Amino acid sequence: LPKMHGLRHAYAQDRFLELTGFPCPVMGGPHPSVLTPEQRLVDAEAREIISSELGHGREAITEAYLGR
Repeated sequence: LPKMHGLRHAYAQDRFLELTGFPCPVMGGPHPSVLTPEQRLVDAEAREIISSELGHGREAITEAYLGR
């Protein structure tokens, strides 16, 4: 399963777009500094969901997949 990690990245990035309505930073999405308070909340919630779906216990791991 040599390409499995790449698939995890693609899943996380696609799922982020699905949950937030905007691409993640590594895919050219907005930098966190320009997000509205509502968008920041949506971003944080999406990262928690994705972290759980990927089997991780903390949101910080999503930085590797989505950027910050």
